[in-house]
Amino acid sequence: MTKSYFPEESTTFTRNIELLRGHRVAVLGHRRPDGDCIGSQVALTRVLNATGIESLAVNIDPVPRTLKAFVGDTPFFLAADLPAGEFLAVSVDCADHARVGDSVRDRFPNVLLNIDHHVSNTLYGETNLILPEACATGEILAGLFFDNELAVDSVAAQALYLGIATDTGQFCYSGTTASVFDICRRLCELGASPSQAAHELYECEKPGRIQLLQRFLASFRMEHEDRVCIGSITDDFYEETSTTPEDAENFVDYSRSLDGVEIGSLLEERNGQLKGSLRAKEHRYRVDLLAKQFSGGGHACAAGFNVERKLEDFYPEFVTAIGEHLRQVDAGGLS
Repeated sequence: MTKSYFPEESTTFTRNIELLRGHRVAVLGHRRPDGDCIGSQVALTRVLNATGIESLAVNIDPVPRTLKAFVGDTPFFLAADLPAGEFLAVSVDCADHARVGDSVRDRFPNVLLNIDHHVSNTLYGETNLILPEACATGEILAGLFFDNELAVDSVAAQALYLGIATDTGQFCYSGTTASVFDICRRLCELGASPSQAAHELYECEKPGRIQLLQRFLASFRMEHEDRVCIGSITDDFYEETSTTPEDAENFVDYSRSLDGVEIGSLLEERNGQLKGSLRAKEHRYRVDLLAKQFSGGGHACAAGFNVERKLEDFYPEFVTAIGEHLRQVDAGGLS
């Protein structure tokens, strides 16, 4: 008997696929796309095209250097280069409509289908397939494709594996379940290569990124009796190492990796703004609620936010907010 991964959602997905027929479809991703975003966009775009629905992927930011190898010949456009004409919009891995970027949101004020796994998703689509228990949007899409017996080619399989592997921290995070491994097994049977994915992601580093990492590690500040580690990256760091913000992808995980640290954070300056990333070792820390205090969101163990503040001005307020958050966690006040 064939396993059904998401039976209820798969029925809803099928109904929405039929609504897309006869239209051109834009598959939207979020700003500063990561592996799960790009992988989900690539896979859904390819599967829709294979069913006869003309589709292309759209982002406001370019595909990061380390992820370009996973795109293949998938039609992928920057928002500024998107062809003229009418499109129906489907979003993947976007917790909030604003995450697609202002120009993309202006072009696509309505989203027909919103597929995501963030617990903080604002349900902005006409139909919302939100599964916070899933480890990645790639897991959701793979399950929907398999449940509906849709054709998944080798490029789509590799893209879905990319999304799952990156959002599970190479299968180390608590959201990694037996079902996740079963889905990855099927993706490998369809052409996904774990070794090739690992090579592209972790064995093609450039010297500037390593130099940037050195500066980030040296910036660590321990707070709240060493339960919290906060690292920072300033605009100067990028200039000194000839790098860009995409080179800081996943740096925040180092701040969480220290023994005894419960919440790790990266505060990153970028053109007058400050981007905060939060990581926790356990779901009970609900860093999505901490990020929400600064108009952000995300997962229980991984979240982020943006503020228009200077690093040193914001830092004391941030530390105070984390302290109050920890007190609520310790008192059992967070669900």
